[in-house]
Amino acid sequence: MSLKRFSSLVFAGVIGGLITLGGIQLTQSDSTTQVNDNFALPIHQTNVKYGQNAVPFDFKAAAKKAMPVVVHITASEALTASKNNKSRNPFEELFGGDWFYGGPQKGTGSGVIYSDDGYIITNNHVVDFADEVEVTLYDNRTFQAKVVGTDKTTDLAVLKIEADDLPTLKIANSDDAEVGEWVLAVGNPFDLTSTVTAGIISAKARDINILRGKKSIESFIQTDAAVNPGNSGGALVAADGSLLGINTAIATQTGSFSGYSFAIPINIVTKVVDDLIQYGKTQRGLIGIDIQDLDSEHAKELGLNINQGVVIVGVIDGTAGQFAGLLPDDVITKVDEKTVKSGPELQEIVGRKRPGDIVNLTILRDGKTKKIPVRLKAG
Repeated sequence: MSLKRFSSLVFAGVIGGLITLGGIQLTQSDSTTQVNDNFALPIHQTNVKYGQNAVPFDFKAAAKKAMPVVVHITASEALTASKNNKSRNPFEELFGGDWFYGGPQKGTGSGVIYSDDGYIITNNHVVDFADEVEVTLYDNRTFQAKVVGTDKTTDLAVLKIEADDLPTLKIANSDDAEVGEWVLAVGNPFDLTSTVTAGIISAKARDINILRGKKSIESFIQTDAAVNPGNSGGALVAADGSLLGINTAIATQTGSFSGYSFAIPINIVTKVVDDLIQYGKTQRGLIGIDIQDLDSEHAKELGLNINQGVVIVGVIDGTAGQFAGLLPDDVITKVDEKTVKSGPELQEIVGRKRPGDIVNLTILRDGKTKKIPVRLKAG
C-alpha cells in the first residue's frame, strides 16, 4: 500500500470517527433537552405512617393479642326444659310420645375474656335458651360457666368461669373509631375455632332493627370483616390489638356472610357488663321521649336550616324529659356538647348513663338554641 493511499484511509477514518462522535453527542444533546429534571431525581422509598390507624404491614401483632382472649362457647338446653318449652305439634296426639320432638337446643358461639379472674362477655342470643354453658379456652382448657346476667336490650350476656391469670385485651374508646379504619373480627364461625378476618369500619351508629322493644339500643359499628354463624359474641379488634366491640349480627339473605357485619361498640359493652357483674342487671337511665331522625321535610316544616338531628315526637308523662321541660318538636342537636345526628347516636350516649346522671341537651325550639339539663330516671 502506498503512503498516499494509507494517508487517505487514515484521514477518512478520522473524519468518520468525528462524524460518529458528533452524531452521538447530537443525539445525547437532543435527548437531554427532552428529560424533565424532576423525573431524573433519585427515588427514595419511605414508609410513611398516616396517623395511628394507618394500614399495618400485617395483622400478626393484633391477632396474636386477640386470639388467646376469644373463647369457644357451647350452650345446651336440658331435656326437660326443652320439652316444656316446645310448641305443641298437632300430629303429636295422633302419633304420641316424642315422634315429632326434635330434642334439646344446642348451639355454639364465641366469647371474650373481660377480666383475668374469669368474667366473659358474649351475646345474649348465644346463651338465652341454655341450661348448661361450656367454655373452651384458646389453650383447650374447658370449664363449666355460670350465666351471671343478661341484657336483651343490648343483646349482651356475662359468663363466669373459675379460673385465674387469664389473658385480656386493652379496652379501646369506640367513640374515637372512624369510618375507614382497619379492624379484625376474631371468633369461631361454623365451629372453626380461633378464626381471624380483616376489614374496615364502613359505618357507625347503625340501626338494623333486630332488637325488639322500645328500650333496645342499636348503635352498631358496621364493618366488612367476614363474620358468620358462630362469630356471635366474638371480638372486634382495632389494628393496635385493643378491644373495639362485640360482634353480634350479619346482614344476610342466606344465613351466611353477605358483605357486612355489626358489632356492639365497646363503650356500651363495658357499661352493661359492669352493671351485670355488680348488680346482676343493667342500670338504665332514661329521658322518657319518643324520637325520630330529622329529615329535610320535617326541617322545612319546623323552619330549620339543618337536616340532621333528633326530633322529639312525644314526651312520656312522669319521665325525666317531662320534668326537664322538653316538648314535642324540640330538635336535639347535642348531648353533653357532643353532636348527635341520629337517634342511634343519642341512644348510645344516653345508654351509658345511670339513673340520677345528668345529660345536658342542646335543642332547637322555634328556631332558637336552648340548653336543657335532664336528670335521668330509672326505666
